[in-house]
Amino acid sequence: MGEEFRPYILAFCCNWCAYAGADLAGTSRMQYAPTVRVIRVMCSGRVNPVFVLEALKQGVDGVAILACHPGDCHYMSGNFKAERRIHLLKKLISEFGIDSRRVKFDVVSAAEGKRFAEMINNFTEELKKLGPNPLRELNAPAELEP
Repeated sequence: MGEEFRPYILAFCCNWCAYAGADLAGTSRMQYAPTVRVIRVMCSGRVNPVFVLEALKQGVDGVAILACHPGDCHYMSGNFKAERRIHLLKKLISEFGIDSRRVKFDVVSAAEGKRFAEMINNFTEELKKLGPNPLRELNAPAELEP
């Protein structure tokens, strides 16, 4: 029997909300997929779609962009900008034959550690059903292997 596929996830988290939610999940010892790597950004609106494309090109199985709830953005509208960009990006990547479910946009507040853990676990299960990123074998550096 082969080893079970463990999806590698890159999560861009807003400093003010989602990153604090991820931190709360960790300090509360909530269980979530160990193959997620969190990148703190000051605002989800600063996540350039090119970063997401590059991550997928390098073989990451899924990318999550986690923002503040509507009305809670410290930079007024960064979360709305991120959501619009990611919506368009998902359309673009599907045109290139990459399943758009590999990219996820969601909101997590600083007090929602449990929501963060559940969202990552649900995303992991969805990616397991999709299987490995088809670009993984072509481009994946050794660090991606869990």
